[in-house]
Amino acid sequence: MDKITFLGAGSTIFARNVLGDCMLTPSLQRFEYALFDIDQVRLADSTAMLEAINRNVNDCRARIVPYSDRRAALAGAKFVVNAVQVGGYEPSTVIDFEIPKKYGLRQTIGDTLGIGGIFRALRTIPVVLDFARDMRDVCPDALFLNYSNPMAMLTGALLLHGGVRAVGLCHSVQVCVPHLFRDLGMDPSGVESQIAGINHMAWLLKVEKDGVDLYPEVKRRAAARPTPHADMVRYEIMRRFGFYVTESSEHNAEYNPWFIKRRYPELIERYAIPLDEYPRRCIRQIEDWKMMREKLTRDPELRHTRTHEYASYIMNAVQTDVPFRIAGNVLNEGLIPNLPREACVEVPCLVDRSGISPCRVGALPVQLAALNMTNINVQLVTVEAAIKRRRDMVYQAALLDPHTAAELSLDDVVKLCDDLIYAHGSWIPPLA
Repeated sequence: MDKITFLGAGSTIFARNVLGDCMLTPSLQRFEYALFDIDQVRLADSTAMLEAINRNVNDCRARIVPYSDRRAALAGAKFVVNAVQVGGYEPSTVIDFEIPKKYGLRQTIGDTLGIGGIFRALRTIPVVLDFARDMRDVCPDALFLNYSNPMAMLTGALLLHGGVRAVGLCHSVQVCVPHLFRDLGMDPSGVESQIAGINHMAWLLKVEKDGVDLYPEVKRRAAARPTPHADMVRYEIMRRFGFYVTESSEHNAEYNPWFIKRRYPELIERYAIPLDEYPRRCIRQIEDWKMMREKLTRDPELRHTRTHEYASYIMNAVQTDVPFRIAGNVLNEGLIPNLPREACVEVPCLVDRSGISPCRVGALPVQLAALNMTNINVQLVTVEAAIKRRRDMVYQAALLDPHTAAELSLDDVVKLCDDLIYAHGSWIPPLA
């Protein structure tokens, strides 16, 4: 029996979406679904939920198997899905937000770049490389589907140092054009687009219909849209640099040096920037789970509707050799020639029985490549800091971060990093 292993299966909602999708995919219905999580309570919740879905939508054709041993869960897997969050909301996310505040450094999401993204990477890269080490031993041909953030840093570390087949998957490219057109009152049907760059800072390079460039109309409607609204940062980036960026305004507010500034507090209101948004979401999700738990884990009639998540479509393409196109995070290796070859880029990819085949995009407009480089610099140095366990490289990554550098002095960046390293304790491996 073929096997799909889900690492971080205590992420119950996400496990439902990915593995529920697999149960609705004929080529994947008779797999073993191996569940692993260090939280045994959440693991049991996910197991009960998936058993109900398997019974109600799949006639019990899949095997739902919880594991307490990671290597056993991985042994013989054909696909591995990663959704771990090392350190969780408490203590790690709280630390990532509260200690920088003492230095006057504010964040919105803090999971991809910035000081929060750097420290999430330092916690998580060693763990995913441990996964890769196990995979090389017990499932060397498996395809690793990474959903955890910081996406570019984790996927880049896996591809550069893990020795496994891997791709990083995010939602932002899938929803970019539909959400942009919805907000501008435009019809997305029949629209052709090209998107490429890096995760959370990929660019809508082309958007047209029947050969007509729709960008002029997009920009006209964006300029006329009543304010305030939730997408003002991205509209401003498009106005200044000419292209729309894939990930949300709350994310991009902290990927750049211009929007969250102590010296100009009025910018927060002008651009409708939700400071501390991720901790609020975490608290809300924790409360929502308390209400949802009974329904999801105790409902004998629980069913599932297939989602837009890529995972089941990728697995189906590998199983059936029917090609499927995705936006994937992969090593650059010349796909975008004006970005470093070792950078993790987000580009169109074709999936079939041979696996993930990235498509060459060509050079980005120079201003977009320059914006991407401000993030890539941090990503590459952070990966090296995690691999070599060097404290000085942690400092360097933080000093290169656009938002952190725009707010803090050299000395304060170093002090902040030291405080965060101390506060995280054993969640971060010792640094020399």
